Amino acid sequence: MIEIENLTKRYGDFCAVNQLSLKIEPGEIFGFLGINGAGKTTTLKMLAGILLPTSGRISICGFDMRENPLAVKAVTGYIPDRPYIYGKLTGREFLYFIADLYEIDPLQADERIDRLLSEYGLLKWQDELIESYSYGMKQRLATCAALLHKPQVLIVDEPMVGLDPCGARLLKASLKKYAHDGMAILLSTHSLNVAEEVSDRLGVIHKGSLVAIGTLAEIRQQTGDQNGKLEEIFLEITSQAEENANGRP
Repeated sequence: MIEIENLTKRYGDFCAVNQLSLKIEPGEIFGFLGINGAGKTTTLKMLAGILLPTSGRISICGFDMRENPLAVKAVTGYIPDRPYIYGKLTGREFLYFIADLYEIDPLQADERIDRLLSEYGLLKWQDELIESYSYGMKQRLATCAALLHKPQVLIVDEPMVGLDPCGARLLKASLKKYAHDGMAILLSTHSLNVAEEVSDRLGVIHKGSLVAIGTLAEIRQQTGDQNGKLEEIFLEITSQAEENANGRP
C-alpha cells in the first residue's frame, strides 16, 4: 500500500506540494487529477524516489522512503509521462538491462519478458532498435519495464499519451487486472474519462493541496452535483479552489 503523511515539496518560496496526506490500499486504483502545474508529477516523482521531499513521510508496503529507499523501489513500478529509453538497444535488450538492475533470475527474466512483450504487442519488434519505435510503442515498452519485477505498487503518470485506441484499451484492461490481483495503483491523468472508467477513488490536487477526495459518488455529494460528469465536477472543484486561494468566498 501507499501511505503519505504531510508530504511537502518546496523550491525556494514556491510550494509545489503542500502537506499532502493520502492512503491507497492494495487492489485500489486511485485517480490523481489536477490541472497543469498542480503538483501531480512532483508528487509521483517523490513516491518513485526521484525527488526528495522537503518534509513529510512516504511509506510504501511498510518501507519508509527516507530510511530504506532501495526496498521501496524494489516493490514499486514507475511509468513516467516521458520515459527515457536507450534508443540504441533493442526492445528485448532494454528489458534484459532492467532485469539485471532488479537482479531477476535470467530464466525468470526470459519468461517474464516473453509474456510482457506478447501482452503489450511488441514481440514482432523485440529485436528492432528502440529508436525506430513510435512514441506509443516506447510507452508500452516502458510499461513492460515497470512491470518486469512484479511490483506491488504501480505509479503511472499520464499513461494514455501517444497510445492509439487499441493501446489505450489494453492499458485500461491491464490496470484493472493488476488491481484485481492486489496491486495498489496511483494513476495521474488528464484523461478524465479514463479516470472515471478505471478508478475506485479520485483525488483532485490544486496548487499543491488536495482539495477533494473520495469515490465519484462521494465527490458528487460533496459538490452537490449528483448527476454531473467528472469533467464538470472537476472544473467546479478547481474553480472553487482557485477562488478560495484568492481569498474570495
